[in-house]
Amino acid sequence: MILKQIPDLETEWEILVRKIKLAFGKSTNPDLNSVLFLIGVQELGKGPDNFSKEEKQNLIHIAICKVLSLSGYYTLDGVDKDGWPHWVLQKKLPFFDLLSQEKLLKMHIIEYFKTEIKL
Repeated sequence: MILKQIPDLETEWEILVRKIKLAFGKSTNPDLNSVLFLIGVQELGKGPDNFSKEEKQNLIHIAICKVLSLSGYYTLDGVDKDGWPHWVLQKKLPFFDLLSQEKLLKMHIIEYFKTEIKL
């Protein structure tokens, strides 16, 4: 699979990061993992909390599944008794090097914020 090109991906990413930075009143731009964490918290739907290290990792996983679901890689299987969403892999992810993986995630995150958050 060839990555669908977003014209000037890095420019769109920087614009998104600045919007997130302003929305949260932070002094530094969030990195990819920080943005994924925010998406995970949003998708969990319980608001901010003091999450354990394991929960933070799970939130990032939720975010990755959610954004990649926009291209049909995952579907939501349901939520457990504690309200945590669980996802099922629908089609195998292509093998990408680290830089291409990052681009794939950024493209999907940009799409997520355009369609789901309207930011």
